[in-house]
Amino acid sequence: MTCVGFVGAGRMGSPMVSRLVESGHYVRALGRTDEKRQAITALGAQAVAGIHDIARDADVLVVCVFTDEQVVQVCSPGVLSAMSPGSALVVHTTGSPRTVQTIAAHSPGIDVLDAPVSGGPHNIAAGGLTMFVGGPDDAVARVRPVLAAYGDPILHVGPLGAGQAVKLTNNALFAAQIGLLREAVALGDRLGVDEAQLLEAITHGSGSSRVAGFVAAGGSVDSFVERTSEFIGKDVEVVRKIAAELGETIGLLDNVINAGIQP
Repeated sequence: MTCVGFVGAGRMGSPMVSRLVESGHYVRALGRTDEKRQAITALGAQAVAGIHDIARDADVLVVCVFTDEQVVQVCSPGVLSAMSPGSALVVHTTGSPRTVQTIAAHSPGIDVLDAPVSGGPHNIAAGGLTMFVGGPDDAVARVRPVLAAYGDPILHVGPLGAGQAVKLTNNALFAAQIGLLREAVALGDRLGVDEAQLLEAITHGSGSSRVAGFVAAGGSVDSFVERTSEFIGKDVEVVRKIAAELGETIGLLDNVINAGIQP
Protein backbone atom coordinates (compact mmCIF):
# COMPACT_ATOMS: atom_id res chain seq x y z
CA MET A 1 0.00 0.00 0.00
CA THR A 2 1.38 3.38 -1.03
CA CYS A 3 1.09 6.27 1.42
CA VAL A 4 -0.02 9.34 -0.53
CA GLY A 5 -0.02 12.84 0.93
CA PHE A 6 -2.36 15.23 -0.85
CA VAL A 7 -2.53 19.03 -0.80
CA GLY A 8 -5.38 20.74 -2.64
CA ALA A 9 -8.48 18.58 -2.20
CA GLY A 10 -10.74 21.04 -3.98
CA ARG A 11 -12.72 20.94 -7.24
CA MET A 12 -10.08 18.85 -9.02
CA GLY A 13 -8.33 17.38 -6.01
CA SER A 14 -11.35 15.86 -4.26
CA PRO A 15 -12.15 13.35 -7.01
CA MET A 16 -8.43 12.54 -7.21
CA VAL A 17 -8.41 11.70 -3.51
CA SER A 18 -11.52 9.58 -3.95
CA ARG A 19 -9.96 7.62 -6.82
CA LEU A 20 -6.72 7.12 -4.88
CA VAL A 21 -8.65 5.68 -1.93
CA GLU A 22 -10.72 3.44 -4.20
CA SER A 23 -7.49 2.15 -5.75
CA GLY A 24 -6.26 0.96 -2.36
CA HIS A 25 -3.81 3.72 -1.45
CA TYR A 26 -3.58 5.17 2.04
CA VAL A 27 -4.28 8.88 1.60
CA ARG A 28 -3.70 11.75 4.01
CA ALA A 29 -5.07 15.06 2.76
CA LEU A 30 -4.70 18.59 4.04
CA GLY A 31 -7.82 20.09 5.62
CA ARG A 32 -7.36 23.42 7.37
CA THR A 33 -10.99 23.82 8.54
CA ASP A 34 -13.44 21.49 10.27
CA GLU A 35 -15.69 21.58 7.21
CA LYS A 36 -12.83 20.63 4.88
CA ARG A 37 -11.65 17.85 7.18
CA GLN A 38 -15.16 16.42 7.28
CA ALA A 39 -15.32 16.45 3.48
CA ILE A 40 -11.96 14.67 3.25
CA THR A 41 -13.01 12.05 5.78
CA ALA A 42 -16.16 11.42 3.74
CA LEU A 43 -13.91 10.57 0.78
CA GLY A 44 -12.25 7.81 2.83
CA ALA A 45 -8.97 9.65 3.40
CA GLN A 46 -7.37 10.77 6.64
CA ALA A 47 -7.81 14.49 7.17
CA VAL A 48 -4.72 16.23 8.53
CA ALA A 49 -4.52 19.86 9.66
CA GLY A 50 -0.74 20.32 9.27
CA ILE A 51 1.07 20.13 5.95
CA HIS A 52 4.30 18.92 7.58
CA ASP A 53 2.40 15.93 8.97
CA ILE A 54 1.16 15.10 5.48
CA ALA A 55 4.65 15.25 3.98
CA ARG A 56 6.16 13.12 6.73
CA ASP A 57 6.28 9.41 5.79
CA ALA A 58 4.49 9.99 2.46
CA ASP A 59 5.80 7.85 -0.38
CA VAL A 60 4.26 10.34 -2.81
CA LEU A 61 3.20 13.92 -2.04
CA VAL A 62 0.71 15.30 -4.58
CA VAL A 63 0.19 19.06 -4.90
CA CYS A 64 -2.93 20.23 -6.74
CA VAL A 65 -3.31 23.95 -5.99
CA PHE A 66 -4.24 26.82 -8.32
CA THR A 67 -1.16 28.99 -8.84
CA ASP A 68 2.61 28.84 -9.02
CA GLU A 69 2.78 31.07 -5.95
CA GLN A 70 0.74 28.55 -3.98
CA VAL A 71 3.06 25.75 -5.12
CA VAL A 72 6.04 27.70 -3.76
CA GLN A 73 4.23 28.24 -0.45
CA VAL A 74 3.29 24.57 -0.12
CA CYS A 75 6.72 23.29 -1.15
CA SER A 76 8.61 25.30 1.45
CA PRO A 77 12.02 24.09 2.68
CA GLY A 78 10.43 22.95 5.94
CA VAL A 79 7.84 20.80 4.18
CA LEU A 80 10.38 19.29 1.80
CA SER A 81 12.75 18.47 4.65
CA ALA A 82 9.94 16.49 6.28
CA MET A 83 9.78 14.16 3.27
CA SER A 84 11.72 10.91 3.38
CA PRO A 85 14.67 10.32 1.04
CA GLY A 86 13.50 8.42 -2.02
CA SER A 87 9.96 9.79 -1.85
CA ALA A 88 8.39 11.71 -4.74
CA LEU A 89 6.74 15.11 -5.10
CA VAL A 90 4.17 15.41 -7.89
CA VAL A 91 2.99 18.90 -8.90
CA HIS A 92 -0.28 18.95 -10.87
CA THR A 93 -0.56 22.76 -10.84
CA THR A 94 0.06 24.42 -14.19
CA GLY A 95 2.90 26.92 -13.87
CA SER A 96 6.42 27.79 -14.89
CA PRO A 97 8.88 24.96 -15.57
CA ARG A 98 11.39 26.95 -13.53
CA THR A 99 9.29 26.58 -10.39
CA VAL A 100 9.54 22.79 -10.26
CA GLN A 101 13.17 22.92 -11.36
CA THR A 102 14.00 25.27 -8.51
CA ILE A 103 12.14 23.07 -6.03
CA ALA A 104 14.08 20.03 -7.27
CA ALA A 105 17.40 21.86 -6.96
CA HIS A 106 16.68 22.46 -3.28
CA SER A 107 15.32 18.96 -2.60
CA PRO A 108 18.18 16.45 -2.79
CA GLY A 109 17.05 12.88 -2.32
CA ILE A 110 13.48 13.61 -3.45
CA ASP A 111 12.18 12.91 -6.95
CA VAL A 112 10.24 15.92 -8.26
CA LEU A 113 7.80 15.47 -11.14
CA ASP A 114 5.71 18.07 -12.91
CA ALA A 115 2.43 16.58 -14.05
CA PRO A 116 -0.02 19.29 -15.18
CA VAL A 117 -3.36 17.91 -16.28
CA SER A 118 -5.88 18.37 -19.06
CA GLY A 119 -9.51 17.65 -18.30
CA GLY A 120 -12.04 18.21 -15.54
CA PRO A 121 -13.59 16.52 -12.51
CA HIS A 122 -15.68 14.25 -14.74
CA ASN A 123 -12.50 12.94 -16.40
CA ILE A 124 -10.96 12.29 -12.99
CA ALA A 125 -14.05 10.44 -11.77
CA ALA A 126 -13.84 8.19 -14.85
CA GLY A 127 -10.10 7.59 -14.39
CA GLY A 128 -9.39 9.32 -17.70
CA LEU A 129 -7.51 12.51 -16.83
CA THR A 130 -4.75 13.40 -19.29
CA MET A 131 -1.35 14.14 -17.71
CA PHE A 132 1.77 15.66 -19.23
CA VAL A 133 4.61 14.43 -17.02
CA GLY A 134 8.17 15.68 -16.82
CA GLY A 135 10.89 13.97 -14.79
CA PRO A 136 13.42 11.12 -14.65
CA ASP A 137 12.39 7.85 -16.28
CA ASP A 138 12.75 5.76 -13.13
CA ALA A 139 10.80 8.23 -10.99
CA VAL A 140 7.96 8.42 -13.50
CA ALA A 141 7.81 4.61 -13.68
CA ARG A 142 7.70 4.38 -9.88
CA VAL A 143 4.93 6.95 -9.47
CA ARG A 144 2.88 5.88 -12.49
CA PRO A 145 0.80 3.27 -10.56
CA VAL A 146 -0.32 6.00 -8.16
CA LEU A 147 -1.19 8.47 -10.93
CA ALA A 148 -3.01 5.71 -12.80
CA ALA A 149 -5.72 5.84 -10.13
CA TYR A 150 -7.16 8.82 -12.02
CA GLY A 151 -4.88 9.42 -15.01
CA ASP A 152 -5.09 7.95 -18.51
CA PRO A 153 -3.21 8.68 -20.65
CA ILE A 154 -0.13 9.47 -18.58
CA LEU A 155 2.23 10.99 -21.14
CA HIS A 156 5.90 11.17 -20.15
CA VAL A 157 7.01 14.06 -22.34
CA GLY A 158 10.60 14.64 -21.20
CA PRO A 159 12.77 15.78 -18.27
CA LEU A 160 11.58 17.88 -15.34
CA GLY A 161 9.77 20.96 -16.61
CA ALA A 162 8.73 19.40 -19.92
CA GLY A 163 5.26 18.63 -18.60
CA GLN A 164 4.69 22.31 -17.85
CA ALA A 165 6.10 23.34 -21.23
CA VAL A 166 3.72 20.99 -23.07
CA LYS A 167 0.70 22.05 -20.99
CA LEU A 168 1.42 25.75 -21.44
CA THR A 169 1.90 25.32 -25.20
CA ASN A 170 -1.31 23.31 -25.35
CA ASN A 171 -3.26 25.98 -23.51
CA ALA A 172 -1.84 28.76 -25.69
CA LEU A 173 -3.07 26.83 -28.73
CA PHE A 174 -6.40 26.19 -26.99
CA ALA A 175 -6.90 29.91 -26.35
CA ALA A 176 -5.90 30.75 -29.92
CA GLN A 177 -8.45 28.28 -31.29
CA ILE A 178 -11.17 29.88 -29.21
CA GLY A 179 -10.13 33.25 -30.62
CA LEU A 180 -10.33 31.87 -34.16
CA LEU A 181 -13.81 30.50 -33.44
CA ARG A 182 -14.91 33.91 -32.22
CA GLU A 183 -13.69 35.46 -35.47
CA ALA A 184 -15.45 32.72 -37.45
CA VAL A 185 -18.69 33.36 -35.59
CA ALA A 186 -18.37 37.07 -36.35
CA LEU A 187 -17.97 36.21 -40.05
CA GLY A 188 -20.98 33.91 -39.89
CA ASP A 189 -23.03 36.68 -38.31
CA ARG A 190 -22.13 39.06 -41.13
CA LEU A 191 -23.24 36.35 -43.55
CA GLY A 192 -26.54 35.92 -41.70
CA VAL A 193 -25.85 32.57 -39.95
CA ASP A 194 -27.03 31.89 -36.39
CA GLU A 195 -24.11 31.28 -34.01
CA ALA A 196 -25.39 28.08 -32.38
CA GLN A 197 -26.27 26.58 -35.76
CA LEU A 198 -22.91 27.57 -37.20
CA LEU A 199 -21.00 26.03 -34.29
CA GLU A 200 -22.96 22.80 -34.50
CA ALA A 201 -22.39 22.59 -38.27
CA ILE A 202 -18.65 23.22 -37.90
CA THR A 203 -18.30 20.15 -35.66
CA HIS A 204 -19.27 18.05 -38.71
CA GLY A 205 -17.01 19.85 -41.16
CA SER A 206 -13.33 20.06 -41.97
CA GLY A 207 -12.97 23.04 -39.63
CA SER A 208 -13.89 20.92 -36.64
CA SER A 209 -11.69 20.47 -33.56
CA ARG A 210 -12.07 19.33 -29.96
CA VAL A 211 -12.33 22.98 -28.99
CA ALA A 212 -15.12 23.55 -31.50
CA GLY A 213 -16.98 20.61 -29.96
CA PHE A 214 -16.63 22.05 -26.45
CA VAL A 215 -17.79 25.49 -27.58
CA ALA A 216 -20.69 24.13 -29.64
CA ALA A 217 -21.96 22.13 -26.66
CA GLY A 218 -22.39 25.41 -24.77
CA GLY A 219 -24.13 27.15 -27.67
CA SER A 220 -21.86 30.20 -27.95
CA VAL A 221 -18.26 31.34 -27.76
CA ASP A 222 -19.06 33.91 -25.09
CA SER A 223 -20.61 31.40 -22.69
CA PHE A 224 -17.62 29.09 -23.07
CA VAL A 225 -15.13 31.91 -22.49
CA GLU A 226 -17.05 33.00 -19.41
CA ARG A 227 -16.63 29.52 -17.90
CA THR A 228 -12.97 29.04 -18.82
CA SER A 229 -11.27 32.45 -19.05
CA GLU A 230 -9.98 32.42 -15.46
CA PHE A 231 -8.09 29.16 -15.96
CA ILE A 232 -6.93 29.66 -19.53
CA GLY A 233 -6.03 33.30 -18.92
CA LYS A 234 -3.78 32.35 -16.01
CA ASP A 235 -1.87 29.84 -18.10
CA VAL A 236 -1.53 32.21 -21.07
CA GLU A 237 0.01 34.85 -18.79
CA VAL A 238 2.57 32.27 -17.63
CA VAL A 239 3.38 31.47 -21.28
CA ARG A 240 3.88 35.14 -22.10
CA LYS A 241 6.02 35.72 -19.02
CA ILE A 242 8.31 32.78 -19.76
CA ALA A 243 8.63 33.75 -23.43
CA ALA A 244 9.54 37.31 -22.43
CA GLU A 245 12.18 36.06 -19.98
CA LEU A 246 13.74 34.09 -22.83
CA GLY A 247 13.57 37.05 -25.20
CA GLU A 248 11.02 35.24 -27.35
CA THR A 249 7.41 35.78 -28.44
CA ILE A 250 4.58 33.33 -28.98
CA GLY A 251 4.33 34.36 -32.61
CA LEU A 252 1.11 34.17 -34.56
CA LEU A 253 -0.69 32.62 -31.60
CA ASP A 254 -0.61 35.99 -29.85
CA ASN A 255 -2.66 37.57 -32.64
CA VAL A 256 -5.77 35.56 -31.76
CA ILE A 257 -5.25 34.56 -28.11
CA ASN A 258 -6.73 37.76 -26.66
CA ALA A 259 -10.00 37.10 -28.45
CA GLY A 260 -10.03 33.64 -26.87
CA ILE A 261 -9.58 34.67 -23.24
CA GLN A 262 -11.44 37.98 -22.96
CA PRO A 263 -15.05 37.65 -21.72
